[in-house]
Amino acid sequence: MPNDRWSWDPTATLEALGAADVALWLWEPEKDRMRITGASRALGLGPLAPECSSAAMRALALPPDRAQAEDILRIQEPGSDIAVRLRMRGGGVCIWRGVWLEEGVRAAGVIAPETKFAASDQDNLTGLLDRRSFVTRARERLQSPGQHELVVADLDRLRRLNEALGHERADLVLAALGSRLAAAFPPHALLARVGEDEFAVLTPVSRPSAAETLRQALEQPLRVAGFDIHPTLSIGAVEATGGEDAPEAAELLRRAELAVEAAKSGGRGGAAAYGRSLESDGLSRLALESDLRGAFGRNEIVPFYQPIVRLSTGALSGFEALVRWRHPRRGLLTPDQFLPLCEEMGLMSELGALMMRQAGHQLAVWRRDHRAAGELTVAVNLSTGEIDRPDLIADVSAIRRETGLPPGALKLEVTEGDVMRDPDRAAVILRDLRAAGAALALDDFGTGFSSLSYLTRLPFDTLKIDRYFVRTMATNEGSAKIVSSVVKLGQDLSLEVVAEGVENAQMARQLLSLGCDYGQGFGYAPALSPQEAEVYLNESYVDGAAPVKARG
Repeated sequence: MPNDRWSWDPTATLEALGAADVALWLWEPEKDRMRITGASRALGLGPLAPECSSAAMRALALPPDRAQAEDILRIQEPGSDIAVRLRMRGGGVCIWRGVWLEEGVRAAGVIAPETKFAASDQDNLTGLLDRRSFVTRARERLQSPGQHELVVADLDRLRRLNEALGHERADLVLAALGSRLAAAFPPHALLARVGEDEFAVLTPVSRPSAAETLRQALEQPLRVAGFDIHPTLSIGAVEATGGEDAPEAAELLRRAELAVEAAKSGGRGGAAAYGRSLESDGLSRLALESDLRGAFGRNEIVPFYQPIVRLSTGALSGFEALVRWRHPRRGLLTPDQFLPLCEEMGLMSELGALMMRQAGHQLAVWRRDHRAAGELTVAVNLSTGEIDRPDLIADVSAIRRETGLPPGALKLEVTEGDVMRDPDRAAVILRDLRAAGAALALDDFGTGFSSLSYLTRLPFDTLKIDRYFVRTMATNEGSAKIVSSVVKLGQDLSLEVVAEGVENAQMARQLLSLGCDYGQGFGYAPALSPQEAEVYLNESYVDGAAPVKARG
């Protein structure tokens, strides 16, 4: 094959670079010469092309970014990578990437608009995370045990700065503050620009606090366009315990921003910590109530799915459906944030019917599309009092007719409190549910069942051990005895036993040694969206086992 089809002449090379808005650079320190070839004008590098001195390059860089320009010019070891985000006068934000070819002799690379190189999770002005990416990463970070602190800082008088300096110069202030923020915190801290004039930090609780570090870093004078600027910040802070019960990241951010509003009410430079008293504002509650009324019709109330795993083999057995609210402004809300309001508004029956129907149909899709998932089950919690809902048994029958699910694939979890309010009536309803094809689990067993004799009269298939006993069984002798007793009771009554709150492989091994059948918890996975759950399902069947974390 002739190789002329792969030949590039210099003209074609320049045309290709220009069309792609890309330029090549070559830096020769000994000659103090920077050469730029390609789309120099489109990138705002026209005054530097075709070649310039280091002084010219520094002069054309915006003042806050001159330190980054030095990173390009500074001599490094051969093979050292260069990756710099740089803003030039009259041009956009560019990414310079390259490598040192020879120590002190040459470095070369490519320049492209940030939109071609930068990850979409960055705020264009500051290079910090944007709001959506911050919430996503914070959600992952909050799964780690320990105390976390989320701080939000609002720049006072940004509007005044815009009026006095103009938007472009005010943007320089924000960019400089973003650079200071990045320099003030260690690499593991999550840093973001979450609003026009708002910065956020999520970091482990430490001394000095994140709020103190942030204020010390950002409330330093800076000079822009001949003006001396003295930034002041209104700061809101909230702490949270990481782990399985950690609050949703979007909700935690909302709380910090609520604290910022409280800080602003005290004047410039104020600070406030989140507390329940801040939620006493009736307007906020009324707004949430109004949103909740329409959430069902807008399909915002959805089930997420937490895996349930057979401890002896690691095989995925099924999922528990856990309700979430995809709020259009507040993000993903967990049950503790809206279930009390549902109860007050009399929406629990509607919620229960919705969850059971959605989870049943989702299970039918999985069992149809994944042959290996033929024995998969889904468990749905019955809310307090729902066992007495008139349409409950008819709904179970209808869902099974619509989906073709076999008996036992849909499992209903009932609390001890619901059973013990009227054990005789509960026994009748549970038997009818069993006849309609539902499997039955007694949830949070060990927390309040007052008479074990009723257990022999009720048609349960499964006992679920409350997560508190599972989490503390390694350190609390009483918890360990309760777990062991529940497992033994389940074996004696031929009931399956599921342990909640399994956080790591050690817990799983200890439960297996006691004879426990199944486990669920953050050690395997948190509650997953339907799409994430399907990925988990596929991976677990391909691998032959659901992975469990070594530590939790």
